[in-house]
Amino acid sequence: MGVQTVSEESRPDPEKLLERLRQEEEQARRAKLKIFFGASAGVGKTYAMLVEARERIATGTDVVAGVVETHGRAETGSLLAGVPVLPLRDISYRDSVLREFDLDGALQRRPELILIDELAHTNAPGSRHAKRWQDVEELLAAGINVYTTLNVQHVESLNDVVAQITGVWVRETVPDSALDRADEIELVDLPPDDLLQRLREGKVYVPGQAQRAMEGFFRKGNLIALRELALRRTAERVDAQMESYRRREGIDRSWPVGGRILVCVGDPAMAPALVRATRRMAAGLKTEWIVAHVEVPGRTRPSHERDHLGDVLAFAEELGAETAVLTGPRVSDEILNFARERNVARIVVGKPTRRRWERFAFGSLVGSLLQDSGPIDLYVMEAGASDAGDRRAGRAGEPPRGRTRAAPIIQAVAVVAVCTAVAWLLRGRLERANLIMIYLVGVMAVAVRYGRLPSALCSVLSVAAFDYFMVPPFMSFAVSDTQYLLTFTVMLVAALLISGMAVSLRQQTGAARQRERRAGALYRLSRDLSGIRGTRELLTAALHNLSDVLESRTAILMPDASGALYLGAGDPDVLDSAGHEMGVARWVRENAQPAGLGTATLPAARSLHLPLAGSRGVVGVLSVRPAAMDGRISPEHTRLLETFGNQIALALERVQLADQAEAARVELESDRLRSTLLSSVSHDLRTPLASITGATSSLLQDHGGLDEGARRELIETVAEEAQRLNRLVGNLLDMTRLESGALRITREWHSLEEVVGVALHRLETRLAGRPVRVDLPRQLPLLPMDDVLVEQVLFNLVENAVKYTPEGTPIEICAVLADGEAGVEVRDRGPGLPPGEEDRVFEKFYRVARAGGVGGVGLGLPICRGIIEAHGGRIQASNRPEGGAVFRFTLPIGGEPPRVEAEGETP
Repeated sequence: MGVQTVSEESRPDPEKLLERLRQEEEQARRAKLKIFFGASAGVGKTYAMLVEARERIATGTDVVAGVVETHGRAETGSLLAGVPVLPLRDISYRDSVLREFDLDGALQRRPELILIDELAHTNAPGSRHAKRWQDVEELLAAGINVYTTLNVQHVESLNDVVAQITGVWVRETVPDSALDRADEIELVDLPPDDLLQRLREGKVYVPGQAQRAMEGFFRKGNLIALRELALRRTAERVDAQMESYRRREGIDRSWPVGGRILVCVGDPAMAPALVRATRRMAAGLKTEWIVAHVEVPGRTRPSHERDHLGDVLAFAEELGAETAVLTGPRVSDEILNFARERNVARIVVGKPTRRRWERFAFGSLVGSLLQDSGPIDLYVMEAGASDAGDRRAGRAGEPPRGRTRAAPIIQAVAVVAVCTAVAWLLRGRLERANLIMIYLVGVMAVAVRYGRLPSALCSVLSVAAFDYFMVPPFMSFAVSDTQYLLTFTVMLVAALLISGMAVSLRQQTGAARQRERRAGALYRLSRDLSGIRGTRELLTAALHNLSDVLESRTAILMPDASGALYLGAGDPDVLDSAGHEMGVARWVRENAQPAGLGTATLPAARSLHLPLAGSRGVVGVLSVRPAAMDGRISPEHTRLLETFGNQIALALERVQLADQAEAARVELESDRLRSTLLSSVSHDLRTPLASITGATSSLLQDHGGLDEGARRELIETVAEEAQRLNRLVGNLLDMTRLESGALRITREWHSLEEVVGVALHRLETRLAGRPVRVDLPRQLPLLPMDDVLVEQVLFNLVENAVKYTPEGTPIEICAVLADGEAGVEVRDRGPGLPPGEEDRVFEKFYRVARAGGVGGVGLGLPICRGIIEAHGGRIQASNRPEGGAVFRFTLPIGGEPPRVEAEGETP
């Protein structure tokens, strides 16, 4: 019996399995959305939806028609007859009554499945949502499955394409996210000729309207184009589902169903011809195509080759290709991994340009792809005639001929010489097998330091030196013993293998270091930007991170209130004095596309300008100028800059949204405060004014009919209400000074007993009939305070006790000294404070609700808190265990009070 083993590579990742199960459970729990998708009206979307709904009803599903538009079609109406219909809701708009989908009724009814026709419909004013697709989202969030219909011209991303085809701008659109949210999309298709026949028969519109439709939107050419758009959009959806399934199931092999083409460019001379040829192939197959270039860490290219490859990638983007710059030690592996990830069906490469011995020694890209590509088709193309003469100018993966630096070759020869000298000194003491190790160490050192070609040369020279100096007969390449031939062969193969492995390790280390540097830069940028609130600080941090990655001068341009760009942060030398660079930056902001150095748009500029595009548009422009005047920015750095730009744009948008939210909050708080102030003050102002007006009117209209007592009573009423009005205005002014910081505290040494006496004297009339007990220590020292303001605090507290306690109940004022401060308490025997609201009584305009409607604006206690805190003290309120409330405030005692001499005391 055989035993089947499972390799580590084929064993499924437990984390991925758990994530897959979590996604499946989440998808099973959420409500399902199915869209019946068509090219235009009349193809039968509503009919197909009703047919499937009746099938679901037959299986016992609770189905309700929320809104279904039959447009007078008899066959559609007959299908609707067997489906329960939810009554529509009447909405009054201007002089008419509109009938709309009843969202609240559907949520209350909660069917298992609801039919919602015309997803792109705009709801009548007064509805909860502006669009019907928003109603559908709320239904799905409530756990109700939805069937709906949609035409391709209503998809937001295709709106401009439809307008170019038909000449009609469709106003009702659905965002692509709503389409992507669908669990299933069923294409309802009808050939244009059949649809036109239905129009003529009056099965879509009434005859007069149908004739106008055929002459306008429903021309045959328009219908063909719309049908292609619908088919392509559905195919994109199916392709996305297929890729999601492959990732979910861990399928690495490509499925050649989409026909996507990948062309690999490396040789600058062949790249343009390969791009053009692939463009023709993709156009013939009507499929997507991608242009990719692989950068090998540690392998340098001349600057003119890097510039040419950047131009080729930009040229490919102009032709409609997607471009990608990959990084890895082995070109074929990176290409195949990328091809499998993107489900590529065909790979296009150029014919090998290396010599035969080079392909034998170092391998061939075509051979590696052919061996490992599996089901992916491989196309090997010859460069055009115009490119053939330049093919030798730049070979893939190595500098051009005649430009190879001699230093690594010389160093390799020197290493062999050093190894030979060391081996010569140890020749009599060590076995020849051990001497071979000395040469292998030299080969490894050259491979790690200088790369593949010098290490290969070092391997051959090491074998030759070992034969010439270490194997008898010495100083000759002749071999006395044929067994040494095997030794030489093994030594050469081992040296080549070791050098190859060392070079690969060096390249992998370089690739890992490069990825780590790029990931680290993005991490530092995200970390620095996440905790910054100000725009200026954010821009400075972003440019600081950019300077750590690029040896370039950078700047970020921001739009002002009028839309004009200004230098937000960075090096002003990036923008020339003539204003040309600023003009390029303005173009970038207006068109949301890169321009300037290294691009196909305005390439004469000396700086590269990238748009900082957020979710709400371009929020700024990132400008980069290489440190060298004739420098260029590599494609890899351009991609990194675009990634940095996306992060900066999101951070800027976050700061702007935070500022807008804060401004909205302040404005809302101001409106609330204004409304509260008006509602609170209006009654308290109107009441004393009405009393004063009534009393003075009575006095003016009196012709001797009032006796002296009545006249005096009216005059006292005027005086009391005027004092009340004066206190109200004074409180408002005091609160304004406190909040604006205009209140100034003048501390002097005063007696608390005198301050309490003045406050009680002012309240003498209000305290009539109430017992007031004052308990102050006999040895209470002078306190540093503003006596006028502290008197106002005591006045407000005692007056507050008078208002909120029954007549005749006592009021107590006491003081204690402790821990370097004086504490003053005002106690009453009233109903006390509502539990949990002891701190709220100090908020502006807050008043405790009491039977009898106690008047007041709710500013007395907030003013007390402001005055005490300005003195450096504290104020608080609490309930007494035996009933009533107590207000306590403290005043700090700083320094030594002046000594007060008693009467008759001799100084």
